[in-house]
Amino acid sequence: MEESSRPLTTVSRAFEILDILGKLDGAGPSELAEQLNLPASTVYDYLRSLNETEFVARNDGEYRLTYAFLTVGGRMKYRTRLFQVAKPEMERLAADTGELVGLTVEDDGKGLVLHQEGGEQALSLGTYPGAVPPLHTNAAGKIILAHLAEDKREELIHEVELSERTDLTITDPNELEDELSRIREDGHAVDWNQQVVGMGMAAAPIFVDDEVLGVITVVGPTERFKDESYREETLRKLHETVDSVKINYQYGT
Repeated sequence: MEESSRPLTTVSRAFEILDILGKLDGAGPSELAEQLNLPASTVYDYLRSLNETEFVARNDGEYRLTYAFLTVGGRMKYRTRLFQVAKPEMERLAADTGELVGLTVEDDGKGLVLHQEGGEQALSLGTYPGAVPPLHTNAAGKIILAHLAEDKREELIHEVELSERTDLTITDPNELEDELSRIREDGHAVDWNQQVVGMGMAAAPIFVDDEVLGVITVVGPTERFKDESYREETLRKLHETVDSVKINYQYGT
């Protein structure tokens, strides 16, 4: 293998290949070589080595990721105390509101969807545990941004271009800073049509020892979230759920 004498680079390249395989839902050496701007022979060496693990399978000359990643991710999720105490409360909130209820956590400066529970009228958005939508495009992500250390927040807002998901996505750093300030004052966040047109979201942080362990969200159609009475009732139920999760996390067995 060309880069065997540079193990750190080799490991980095292997994970880059895994990432591309996941995005393409499988590919052959030539397609990957074009994506990576590498010789096909080099890419083939990587693929052959990865195929010897349980994480990459080969079928008819095409390589794809296996469900071994799901096994690893699922194990991590189910070992997480926050998930264990939040899941039953999320189930109750989903049944009570009928909406899609989610748990988002901060993971290396990103907002990762850890778990979801769907009520009777839950939207089908194609989201899933493991999804990482941009922080600035949704209420959960903005809560995470609002409570990051100031230097980290500044880096994510002012040093990285804020992508536009819809016409209402906030892409101006100063406007976003103003909204984050309001979120810190209010103790929750509500928005609609900023990540997906037609989708509204309410979110509240789970604070333990002045640290945001995660964010509980309620997701529904924009028109429901525009209704003030619905929005206030949803926020009341959301805060009750967050309080229960916090107490169970701190004092439950």
